[in-house]
Amino acid sequence: MKSKINFKAIAVYYIIALICRYLAVKTNLLAGIENGYIVILLRGVGPALGAFAAIKIFSIKNGMSLKGFYKNTLIPFAVYWLLPAFLIAGVYYFTAGKFPVLLMFTVLVYGLLEEIGWRGFLQEELKSLPVFTSTLIIGLMWFLWHLNIDMTTSNMVFLGIIFFGTWGIGKIYSKTASLLAVAGVHSLNNFFREGLHDTELILIVVLLVIWIAFVIFYDRKKKTVLAQEAV
Repeated sequence: MKSKINFKAIAVYYIIALICRYLAVKTNLLAGIENGYIVILLRGVGPALGAFAAIKIFSIKNGMSLKGFYKNTLIPFAVYWLLPAFLIAGVYYFTAGKFPVLLMFTVLVYGLLEEIGWRGFLQEELKSLPVFTSTLIIGLMWFLWHLNIDMTTSNMVFLGIIFFGTWGIGKIYSKTASLLAVAGVHSLNNFFREGLHDTELILIVVLLVIWIAFVIFYDRKKKTVLAQEAV
C-alpha cells in the first residue's frame, strides 16, 4: 500500500527553507560575517533546517543516513568525497598553485546541507509518486528556492540543469540511500566557482563515469548477496 504524502510537513519544510534562503541572499543579514566560507554554508542551511523541523514537528520516521545501503560510512566517504577532493585539489594546484582545502570542505558540506532536504526529506516524502512526477515537483521547488526566477536565457538553462540534476541525483539516492553520495555529486559543479573549462569538464565527466560505474557495480553486488541469502 502506498504511503500518504504529508503535505503539511512538506509545506513546513519548504517555508523554512525559503525563509532561510531569502534572509541569506536577499537581505544584509550576513553582511557582517567576514568569513566567506561561513556565508556559503549559511546560504545552503535552509533545506537541512526545514527537514529536521518538519521531521520533529510531525514525528516523521525518516531513515536518512550518511552511509545508506553501504556497509559503513567509509565507503561513500572515500568514493564520493575523498576521490573528488583529491582529483580537484590536484587540478587547483596545477592551475592556481595551491590546495583549496577549506573551499573543498565548505562546498561538500554545503551540498550535504541541501541534500538532507531535497533528497533525504523531500524525495522520501514523495516516493509514493511516479518518478517523473516527483522529479518535476522537486525540480521546480529546488529551482524556485534559489530565488532567481527572472525569465532570462541563462535562468531557463539553469532550470533545465536543475531538472536533469534532480533526476540524476535522485537516481543516485534511490540506488545508494547515502547522503554522502548525493552530496558529493551535488557539489561537483560548485567546486569550480570561476567557471568550467576543458580541464574541469573532463574531470567532471571522469568522476561521473566512475560514480555511475561504482553505483551499478555495488547495486549488482547487493542484489547477488540478497539472492544468495534467499536461497
